[in-house]
Amino acid sequence: MKIVISPQAFKGSLTAGEAARAMEEGVRLVLPQAQTVLAPVADGGDGTLEVLVGAPARQDGGPGPGRYFQALVTGPLGEPVMATWGVMADGKTAVIEMARASGLALVPPERRDPRRATSYGTGELLRAALDAGYRDVIVGLGGSATNDAGAGLAHALGARLTDGQGEDIGRGGAALALLEHIDLRGLDPRLKACRIRAAADVNNPLCGPKGASAVYGPQKGATPQVVQELDAALRRFAHVVRTDLGVEVLALPMAGAAGGAGAGLVMFLGATLEPGGELVCDAVGLDTYLEGAAVVLTGEGRLDSQTAYDKAPMVVARRAHRKGVPVIAVAGTLGPGYRRVLGQGVVAVEVATPASMTAQEGMARAHEFVRAATERAVRAALAR
Repeated sequence: MKIVISPQAFKGSLTAGEAARAMEEGVRLVLPQAQTVLAPVADGGDGTLEVLVGAPARQDGGPGPGRYFQALVTGPLGEPVMATWGVMADGKTAVIEMARASGLALVPPERRDPRRATSYGTGELLRAALDAGYRDVIVGLGGSATNDAGAGLAHALGARLTDGQGEDIGRGGAALALLEHIDLRGLDPRLKACRIRAAADVNNPLCGPKGASAVYGPQKGATPQVVQELDAALRRFAHVVRTDLGVEVLALPMAGAAGGAGAGLVMFLGATLEPGGELVCDAVGLDTYLEGAAVVLTGEGRLDSQTAYDKAPMVVARRAHRKGVPVIAVAGTLGPGYRRVLGQGVVAVEVATPASMTAQEGMARAHEFVRAATERAVRAALAR
């Protein structure tokens, strides 16, 4: 029996790879002779680098994994950060996680300020990949501390964003309110030979009540007043993009990802903006793994209504469903609306954290509980 194991990371407790190994152990307790295929996934947020660089180049398990590199870059508030990037096992595709250079986790809660936070370091990571000779690049957009529409990363790569006096506007989301002109003539010429794919983990527009500032600004440190300020600054950015570059970004799907960096990567660097779960599943060759599978196991730390909207476990479930393969989801905990995943390929859900425990206690023993939940799920499936 072939069983494909494709979880996303259990946030705060297990990486996607660790979750897959815990689930495999659970399978082995019931079906020791089963053929297990580990294919952890991500949606463009935290963990995307590990999933893509750790994926084998061929679906027979080899060669792989890829390679990791480090670069000293500018952090979100200007301090130096040693950031990791990587190359997939194909030896051709560089992978950059915005969170590694410009991430919210790099900023202590009391210092979070999207008015000041810059994506400049992400541009420096892109430049490091160019310097190393790579021209095919995947950028994971999740987990950023920024709200600067990717202006910082573009500046790091040679773009100029200036005010009415022709001076650089400076770094951070608030600086976009001063923007009068965008000049891309100084962009690194190597970018013209690049294919850049941006993996978005959200579908928000650039501006408005569902835009980058309103939805994600508060978790990045923005007060209600600052949210309004940042939204107005992004609208100013969109206006100048339209007048100087002839590109309309206000209606662009996923433009609000990473504080508007989704829009910035498209119009500054000519990137394609793609749903992260779909991009990652394509990149790791999930559809090939699904051939001949009897069942697929997926999961994440919290299964809720958001899971149903292009989160990686649902991308896995829909792809398996199209091939007639049933899917069992293992979740750390359940949230409101989790039943929406049923009927989209998921035939059963198993909760890992015991009801008597808090989520924090469950996270501390995540490997043990995910293994046990998988064992229960497989036994129940065999009994049906």
